[in-house]
Amino acid sequence: MHERAAEFAGRVESEYGFRPEVEEFPEGTKTAADAADALDCEVAQIASSIVLVEGDDAVVVVTSGANRVDTVKVADRVGAGSARMADADEVKAATGYSIGGVPPVCHDGSPRVLFDETLLDHDRVWAAAGTPEAVWPSDPDDLAELADAAVADVAEK
Repeated sequence: MHERAAEFAGRVESEYGFRPEVEEFPEGTKTAADAADALDCEVAQIASSIVLVEGDDAVVVVTSGANRVDTVKVADRVGAGSARMADADEVKAATGYSIGGVPPVCHDGSPRVLFDETLLDHDRVWAAAGTPEAVWPSDPDDLAELADAAVADVAEK
């Protein structure tokens, strides 16, 4: 297992009391479509962690791979005037992870987390596990709870 994915799995075990079933795909799971192809599941079952910045604060939006995040909805939800997509340095600073490998939990910082309500339509979703090649499965209700996330309408219509 990649060192960063193993570190993530150990951190989940330490913080939440269970070891996630991390799966790795050498061909990569950088995009939701790549992950869905590798896992043979629907793109909508991929729980992508997208980092937005509102002012000096970061918000991690765990969204369905089938959706695009609506920055206006996110800004409204967190009471900000606006929100924008974080750049690579801002993602790393807010979460401790690089783009493509940001999990919904175990961030180095303490960003607010929003959870796409459409993920709750599935029995199982897959989220990044610290690298662009590693993912782990979860019940979406459990994942939202683990992430201490507010379930919200965050998708563009």
